[in-house]
Amino acid sequence: MAGAAEVVQVAEAKACCAHTGPGYASPLEAMAGPREALIYVTCVYNGTGIEKPDYLATVDVDPNSPSYSKVIHRLPMPYVGDELHHSGWNSCSSCHGDPSAVRQFLVLPSLLSGRIYAVNTAKSPRAPSLHKVVEPEDIVQKTELAYPHTSHCLASGEIMISCLGDKEGNSKGNGFLLLDSDFNVKGRWEKPGHSPIFGYDFWYQPRHKTMISSSWGAPSAFSKGFNLQHVSDGFYGRHLNVYSWPDGEIKQTLDLGNSGLLPLETRFLHDPSKDTGFVGCALSSNMVRFFKTSDGSWDHEVAISVTPLKVQNWILPEMPGLITDFLISLDDHYLYFVNWLHGDIRQYNIENPATPVLTGQVWVGGLLQKGSDVVYVSENGKESQFEVPEIKGNRLRGGPQMIQLSLDGKRLYVTNSLFSAWDNQFYGPDLTKKGSHMLQIDVNTEQGGLTVNPNFFVDFGLEPEGPALAHEMRYPGGDCTSDIWI
Repeated sequence: MAGAAEVVQVAEAKACCAHTGPGYASPLEAMAGPREALIYVTCVYNGTGIEKPDYLATVDVDPNSPSYSKVIHRLPMPYVGDELHHSGWNSCSSCHGDPSAVRQFLVLPSLLSGRIYAVNTAKSPRAPSLHKVVEPEDIVQKTELAYPHTSHCLASGEIMISCLGDKEGNSKGNGFLLLDSDFNVKGRWEKPGHSPIFGYDFWYQPRHKTMISSSWGAPSAFSKGFNLQHVSDGFYGRHLNVYSWPDGEIKQTLDLGNSGLLPLETRFLHDPSKDTGFVGCALSSNMVRFFKTSDGSWDHEVAISVTPLKVQNWILPEMPGLITDFLISLDDHYLYFVNWLHGDIRQYNIENPATPVLTGQVWVGGLLQKGSDVVYVSENGKESQFEVPEIKGNRLRGGPQMIQLSLDGKRLYVTNSLFSAWDNQFYGPDLTKKGSHMLQIDVNTEQGGLTVNPNFFVDFGLEPEGPALAHEMRYPGGDCTSDIWI
């Protein structure tokens, strides 16, 4: 039975879209949207030793519901070995002006198998169903693309997905896949000769006629785990690609150098008039700001640096924070990011994007928590570890990885799986055999500050088919990492 908050959420979503398309007219209007009642989570068995299909979990996040903080539905995919990863929508706020557009399909690219699933969430939001499978053979035959990652809907009704390589795992084959509104393969988005060096994430800002994409690395390298030598061997990226939008031509390639190794998640500010954004550079552990200059070209600078920690009992003498995800609140007031290895989540005031100010920080896992074998060594030679709380009697496993913010900016949801091969390499059986969990952080949006909610804990280690790895999260009505305004 649907909870009261869910009924309100569905009713208000229908009312707001009665004479318009999906989503909201502006980011600030979205902030006033209904409180989240459900959240969809991609869950992975690939790489865990459990020979079962990955699945989409529906989690109840309505505090007034009897099934609060529980998985209430699981939709298994038809195949084993997909590695579900990121997700997006067939239609979002970029289509708000089109009354014929409907947000009804969640798009699930499979990073390793190359399949793309379309899941119907509109028919029964609490129990989504599989609508269509786009087979990798069809994608390869028509585009030579493989390893699909980030999915964004376009105002045209098409769906654009970044693909990280060719079917052999070579990065030189990467580019951007276009699907039509019925999930048929149309071809590549970028013009011939304008594919990037490496692929990963992307975000477009139409008023500035620009799309910017980032660069993880070659699938042949990252799919087997992380080897530091591969960075110097040229298997990982350090560039941002500046494209003309919607033309698909590379206008600039920004070399971030050693301060921008492994640039991953890429976000413009939500205000579509703004000409600045950020990218999280995982290995360098820097937040890099990109911006348009007075002559119309694009430039970049390091906005936030996470100092690597001197450690003992680890594979290297220094441990980077490893910024693997970040997001920006819908009012462009706060930026949040995670340090997957150090174990902390940070909140920064970015009212002045050039000078972010740290306003909140909380530790929810990591390799340096008390009880771990690894310690960090301070300047005075003292060995230390971080205090990490138990939630509902549970020790926190892994490190904070994917995050999702409520529309009003007051609740931050957190999962802890990065990618199964890397989970196993850095956290081992503690994560891959015991499974993921999902947390909720309360956010102070007035003065800043982060506090762990002691009453919310979703334990994916207790799943019926065995412990699973939880990754990206999506609300049925869209969120600050899925929706783009034009």
